[in-house]
Amino acid sequence: MKVFPTLLILGAALTITACSHDYVISTPDGHMMTAHGKPVKDKDTGLISYRDADGNIHQLHQSDVKEISEK
Repeated sequence: MKVFPTLLILGAALTITACSHDYVISTPDGHMMTAHGKPVKDKDTGLISYRDADGNIHQLHQSDVKEISEK
């Protein structure tokens, strides 16, 4: 009965990947970037880090961000 553990692992993997949403980051000058997953703010430096669709990590200063909204 190795089917049950396999289905359990598959179900958990699908649940985890389904929780990742895309966010849109807009800047005061009108640029819009899409972030895969919720952007994270570093309170010490004031930088907002996000991952783009290709998996690359980018950082913006908080003053360069107008709005972050869920897509």
